[in-house]
Amino acid sequence: MIASVVLALIPIGLLIALGAVLRRAGFPGETFWPQAERLSYYVLLPALFVHGLATAHLDGVPVFTLALALMAATCAVAAGLLAARQKLGFEGAAFTSVFQGGVRFNNYVGVSATIGVFGAQGIALAAVANAAIVPTVNILCVLVFARFGTGGRPQPAAILRQLALNPLVVACFLGIGLQATGLGLPPGIEPMLKALGQASLPLGLLCVGAALDLSAARTWMRPVLVSSVVKFLVMPFATVLACRAFGLHGPAAATALIFQVLPTASSSYIMARQLGGDAPLMAGIIAAQTILAGLAIPLVLLGLQGFAV
Repeated sequence: MIASVVLALIPIGLLIALGAVLRRAGFPGETFWPQAERLSYYVLLPALFVHGLATAHLDGVPVFTLALALMAATCAVAAGLLAARQKLGFEGAAFTSVFQGGVRFNNYVGVSATIGVFGAQGIALAAVANAAIVPTVNILCVLVFARFGTGGRPQPAAILRQLALNPLVVACFLGIGLQATGLGLPPGIEPMLKALGQASLPLGLLCVGAALDLSAARTWMRPVLVSSVVKFLVMPFATVLACRAFGLHGPAAATALIFQVLPTASSSYIMARQLGGDAPLMAGIIAAQTILAGLAIPLVLLGLQGFAV
């Protein structure tokens, strides 16, 4: 299990590095990257979520207990971050980046690692994990951006509108609806959405690398440390407690632990850029957590997997 997760991190780190090299080489041009970010946020990532959630095969998977454990752990950690915000000393847009670094996860690594560990069963387990956490974290993050982003403090009606129109939230609920009703995706649409979704992963990581500003690395230290402690220690520990509370064990509990110990997703940067967050800081957190994950994930999984399974 540990080897599969660590190996899945390697291409992520390489794609981030490639994005940094391309940006500094001036290729394909400065105007490319903002448009690539918009394409990822409004088209590619929604396609990834709709396809993944609508086409999941859930036979033999403890859907509700796995989903409840993941959602409970995620909401508990999110609430803890909000409660500790003032003591942590992060305000405004910087807090949105720390928040995303603590609660979001990298779908690509989670799916790859779960399939590598559990084979065909891992596909269904990963699908449930995505169905539970993806809409949960996207709703939480939109709310945090609405409150702490650079756009100011909107009225409740404006926040609800922002949620209703957010492409990632809409995509999550559309995919879940197609799955729940059994409608699935039409034969001609399914491969198109699959191809678009696959494109979101490398393009998003290239954009993260392109946004890295190593000259500001010193200012990242504290937010990177806080978000990484939450992501690699607090979140997996909360997940183990949730698994025990809901009676989840075996491969399902192991899957929950894998997903909750992953570094934050490249979509965090896209969201920060589009919704008024601190995008450069977010890029730094993503890059740092991807590197730290190579050490943190083996240690956490070795220490906690016995309690989860």
